[in-house]
Amino acid sequence: MLEKLSPTARMIIFVAIAFAFMTFYERYFIQPQSIAARQSASQNQEDASDVKAAPNVLEPQSAAQPPLIAQPDDRTLVRVTNAIGELTIDELGRISQATLSGSVFKSENSEQTALFNPRSTRALEIRFTDRDIGEQAFKTAYTASASEIDASVEVANLTLTQTLSDITIVKEMKFYPSGRYDLAVKLSRAVDYFITPGSRPVAASDPMTIQGALVNTASGSIETIEDGKAVDGQSFSDAKMVSAFDRYYASLFFNYDNPFDVAIGKEGENAPLAFARSKSGAALYLSGYIGPKYVDKLRAINPELTDAVEYGFFTFLSKPLFIALEWIYSLAPNWGWAIVIFTILVKIVLFPLSHKGMASMSKLKDLAPKMKELQERYKDDKQKLQLHMMELYKKHGANPLGGCLPLLLQIPIFFAIYRLLLNAIELKGAQWLYIGDLSMKDPYFVLPLLMGATMWFQQRITPSNFTDPMQEKIFKWLPVIFTVFFLFFPAGLVLYWLVNNIISIGQQWLINKQIRIAKEARKTDGNEKN
Repeated sequence: MLEKLSPTARMIIFVAIAFAFMTFYERYFIQPQSIAARQSASQNQEDASDVKAAPNVLEPQSAAQPPLIAQPDDRTLVRVTNAIGELTIDELGRISQATLSGSVFKSENSEQTALFNPRSTRALEIRFTDRDIGEQAFKTAYTASASEIDASVEVANLTLTQTLSDITIVKEMKFYPSGRYDLAVKLSRAVDYFITPGSRPVAASDPMTIQGALVNTASGSIETIEDGKAVDGQSFSDAKMVSAFDRYYASLFFNYDNPFDVAIGKEGENAPLAFARSKSGAALYLSGYIGPKYVDKLRAINPELTDAVEYGFFTFLSKPLFIALEWIYSLAPNWGWAIVIFTILVKIVLFPLSHKGMASMSKLKDLAPKMKELQERYKDDKQKLQLHMMELYKKHGANPLGGCLPLLLQIPIFFAIYRLLLNAIELKGAQWLYIGDLSMKDPYFVLPLLMGATMWFQQRITPSNFTDPMQEKIFKWLPVIFTVFFLFFPAGLVLYWLVNNIISIGQQWLINKQIRIAKEARKTDGNEKN
């Protein structure tokens, strides 16, 4: 049946099926896999109360990758308050939890958002390649220079000290209101060790988005290791930043002046666990951040830190598009209206492509009866059919690819905007008209239903060159399919699609009017000549 479809029809159907498959695959395959990995990781950690029995301890000679041992410790040594929330540090000198403050991060039962699974590997955990030191380190409590640190207004200092039988570990920390902290790890003698930003946050786990670990390499490239895809032996030299992240939040290390080595371990079912590695046991100087991935907040800490916001394959397009959206928001400080204006501007930029594609489809519609006649005449000779159809296109100045190529060129931009709006924490808690949170689904399903209705109406006024009844039936079902998919999508994303459809309807109406006027002019010219 597909060979009977026009190139434009095949392209549109391909895009729709690809989008539907991507959504289905991520929701029903990736999500169960990610949940299983997290549950396995938590179970492994709960079973690791006896360090000697931990199955993943590496031999001392294996210094290329950190030994994977961990112990939960629910005893709090220090509480740190900053402008975005509270950090708790346990007796083993690790950040055991990060709790965000503010109404935006409050759940339906009025609890503040906690970023980490308390049974997962914790930020600032140090692991040694020397087995004896590692076992001592997980049994010996740290001491702290203070039990309460207030960095909500100004910078505050903290010193954590762990004294083992023949080595002393000191973590000198400086906390900033922004959520940033500086860390210096110093040992009384040189031994190889690793320190981690911890397991990724789980406060915004979402099967539709990428989550795992991210490394900004010395070359400036971004390497992402997704949940379930970590492998043994991954390492990066002279990294500038390493992040453990989910959809909205990150726990990361960075040092743009003195890059550091990174090793990737595995946790649970191949979930990545990143470590910064000390070179020959030397002191390690890092800066860190734990909190939401607001682009402006990260940029204020360091402009390069915005690389921590991961949009997937189309990041190279999504990042500049977000800058444009952010600029619009600075002029119209409401994210809903900013999306509306942004969509209009995108459509204006893409108008030449859209206009060309729509005009080409109108030409092909006029040729549809003749194309159908050729298909019937040469149904048993495909070679002659193709030859006569090419002659028909040439005679009438039509291009069979004219309708699908403009669509094809717009696909990367659509997916870039799709990822942008799906990952933008800026939409969390953002209100627009009756919608209280643009990062959540429309509570009354008004936007997705309107989106489906506009998609249906756009089909009605768009010239089609159907030569097969089955082809027409497939197209008629597309608005229904997309409406079902969009019912539970973030309202901000559905708003973009709805506005896009409305503008496309206006474009199609204008093109239809131009074609109608041109046809009437040709008829008038013909009558005058007669």
